Amino acid sequence: MNKRTERYSDRKDERGSVLAIAAVGMLALLLVVGLTVDISHFYLAKNELQNAADASALAGASALNSSAAGITEAVNRAVKAMNNYEFGKQGVAFPRSNVLFAVNLDGPYMSEGSATAQPANIRFVKVTTPDSPVGVSFAQMVLGNNRNMAATATAGLSIPINTYCDFIPLSVIDYDIPMRPGQVYTIRAPASGGPSPGDYQILAVAGPGGVDVGFGLGAGVDACAEPGATYTVDCKPGLTAGKVRTGINARFDDYQGSQLDPAREPPDTNVQENISYAQYVAGSPFKAPSHTGIAGRRIVLIPIVKLAEYDQGRCTVKFDRFGAFFLKTKIGGGSGGDVQAEYIADRLAVGKGTYDPNGVVGDPALAAPVIYR
Repeated sequence: MNKRTERYSDRKDERGSVLAIAAVGMLALLLVVGLTVDISHFYLAKNELQNAADASALAGASALNSSAAGITEAVNRAVKAMNNYEFGKQGVAFPRSNVLFAVNLDGPYMSEGSATAQPANIRFVKVTTPDSPVGVSFAQMVLGNNRNMAATATAGLSIPINTYCDFIPLSVIDYDIPMRPGQVYTIRAPASGGPSPGDYQILAVAGPGGVDVGFGLGAGVDACAEPGATYTVDCKPGLTAGKVRTGINARFDDYQGSQLDPAREPPDTNVQENISYAQYVAGSPFKAPSHTGIAGRRIVLIPIVKLAEYDQGRCTVKFDRFGAFFLKTKIGGGSGGDVQAEYIADRLAVGKGTYDPNGVVGDPALAAPVIYR
């Protein structure tokens, strides 16, 4: 064999090696691309699971109200929030045992049954999603057909808040007498007992018109405020009894003559009238609404204003503080529109308040649900 023939033979062998190397390289490249796609899918799935866990934990924390019934409701809300997530159309069973409670953030965490024995001390809710199988599309030879993934979130009541949101556009008169838990107060006093002529304790914070008052009472005011001299709001003189009635009564599943929508401004889950807050928390007596209800709709946040702030109907007032109140009854017909509400002093989450480190001292009885980790 001459040298030319040898060189040709060597090149033929090299061509075979290049093809083999190219094939292996292509396979490796496809594997890397597949791993990248699958890992990106895992991140997306993990993010969805974490969002579900966060929403579930926040929903559970929003129900904590220092009572055993609040523990049960916390689990109910956590389960409902978790079931709103589809996890890629996969059916995932979320057991109540995946919702745990604690007095301190670092635990120990306990079951629903154990937490009901000390509800006044419970401040944290921990939720763990069930293992959810995430399919592997391209890198099955390395990762298998699927990978189980889960997420955990812990939420709880915040430190005492000093910025208050979602309050209703009425005011409670502060007569410099401490409010007593369980005491029923008339929020809209009649003319003879009001702070000044023509003043029925309505605030124009939701808007200047009667329609604004109705929506503000039915849905809560889309605004936040801090007590003290820096925040002022105009009074709204006049009865406005009809809109006060439709706004309050929507929370009792009565939408007669109202522009409110049960889907946007739902009733409470218990619309039984003339019960105490303690009975409401215990769930007895009970009357279910005809529309889908949301627990806690009869618990409202109301600004408390010093009597001296009111001035002959048209006035500007500042909020001294806020209080949580339980609506006792619907408002009947006529021109009165008085609101009967029971003062609540138990620590609970109400509205969507926050804490401003530069603001006033927060109210120990009022908190907001927040994610801790």
